[in-house]
Amino acid sequence: MLIKQLSIFLENKKGRFTEVARLLGEAGINMSAFTVSENSDFGILRLIVSDTEKAISILREKLYAVSVTEVVCLQCPNHPGALARAMEIITEAGIFVEYMYAFSQGDTAHVVIRPDDIQRCVEVLQTNKLKLLAASELYKL
Repeated sequence: MLIKQLSIFLENKKGRFTEVARLLGEAGINMSAFTVSENSDFGILRLIVSDTEKAISILREKLYAVSVTEVVCLQCPNHPGALARAMEIITEAGIFVEYMYAFSQGDTAHVVIRPDDIQRCVEVLQTNKLKLLAASELYKL
């Protein structure tokens, strides 16, 4: 249920994301999910890819600063209140969410979550019968 996510530090310059997307695409690595946050000097590209180790190798070879963290991906109905229910369960368990991002496909939403206690988060969500995706399932979306 744990998914490896890459965090890549990018200068705030035109074409930096394009270069990462090109490098990964040329290597046959698919980006399943991503988000970009930025400030005036740099951005952080967080992404989940089909081949984590290969992506790390390629990006570091091109001198990108890359780190790996574990996240979980919650699958829930794509309707009002579904995410609120999941977040209430997480909050009531005393788990802090560092960040999250989401995408939906029709009636299903997928929420990538980086909690402060990932093992506890997985346990709490599974105990409450919420569906977590394995990395292999996420890569197929």
